[in-house]
Amino acid sequence: MSRRLGIGVALALFVAACGDAMPDEAASASTVTAGAEPSEVVGTVDPGEVESALSGGTVSAIDTLGRGGWDGSPAPLIDESDVGIVLPPDTIPSIDAPQFVDIATADTYLEDVEPVVYLQIGDDVRAYPVQILIWHEIVNDVVGGEPVAVTYCPLCNSAVTYRRVIGDEIVTFGTSGALYNSALVMYDRTTESLWTHYDGRAVIGALTGVELDPISAPLLAWADFKDQFPDGIVLDRDRTGARRDYGTNPYGGYDDVGSSPFLFRGDADTRAELLRRVVGVVIGEDAKAWTLDGLMDGVASVTSGELAGQDLVILWKAGQASALDSSAISGGFDVGSVGVFDPHVDGRTLTFEATGPGFFDIETGTQWSITGRALDGELAGAQLTPVPHLDTFWFSWSSYRGQTDLIDG
Repeated sequence: MSRRLGIGVALALFVAACGDAMPDEAASASTVTAGAEPSEVVGTVDPGEVESALSGGTVSAIDTLGRGGWDGSPAPLIDESDVGIVLPPDTIPSIDAPQFVDIATADTYLEDVEPVVYLQIGDDVRAYPVQILIWHEIVNDVVGGEPVAVTYCPLCNSAVTYRRVIGDEIVTFGTSGALYNSALVMYDRTTESLWTHYDGRAVIGALTGVELDPISAPLLAWADFKDQFPDGIVLDRDRTGARRDYGTNPYGGYDDVGSSPFLFRGDADTRAELLRRVVGVVIGEDAKAWTLDGLMDGVASVTSGELAGQDLVILWKAGQASALDSSAISGGFDVGSVGVFDPHVDGRTLTFEATGPGFFDIETGTQWSITGRALDGELAGAQLTPVPHLDTFWFSWSSYRGQTDLIDG
């Protein structure tokens, strides 16, 4: 990374952290309700140990970070010297009482090309604009009765959503102010263990070894979200609990394939440039990434793939701006939107092609959306099964998925 860009990123982190808090009543109001059934612990920690840790009395990994290190049990999963402390905890404020507006209201300030994270659980469909997430990084929400944490890391260009239930307890997450491999490090407010955003794993603290359950929640252009989910709701930027310059990008110029990531201390995988955009998929123990450049073609494209014996179809559609290019998020260069799906419907294998900005299957002529919904034709109303994927930078994907394959072109 150039010295100028490195200073710029450091300033961006400072700017993202600065701002006035909103009045208490705005910050504490909430439209979400608890009551979701707790899920089982995913990970390697004994459930009894998890229950004990959640009951209190544990040492905070936040307090020990940078002050001699964690010397308790269990042992850390990462080398603490590789964790870069940039800001105090919660300086970049999570949104813990999210409020929502309808499509028409959000459309007054969102441009068609702006990226949003979209999450659907049952009939509950929500959009989380990146113009908000870039300033807050974590939204603790309840969607379709499921407590979730919607997370976004600007420096690794990734949005990942997790169920935030551990054992029998609903937990909330905040920003630790630290980075690991140039990626967000979260902490839970119950035990103050540290978690890597990228794979939802507790790596230092009382819950070390526990893994959060991920939920598919990809990035989508605002134009596509409002077209396909007219009854969806959108995170309100006027009631976040903080005042920020929403719509602007404090990391202007960061999305530059010729540059280097900020505070990246991992081993560089030289198969691609570190800031090359990729689309990554994990199935079981297998991982594969496709360069975004290799998927992009015209205004829409279809790529067939395979991973761990499973057929994949990757849809790409132009019309989504990079949030990390221009000083205005809507002014970023076009990176498009991606959907990854199982191409089988009712036992039939479908073959897809792009015609203009649309997608069609050859077998029935049905038209499909970028979100895998059949819009018109014989299969209208059907939904392709999504395969969770991650839009991210190569350095981040290869750091966490070291055995990944890479497909370029």
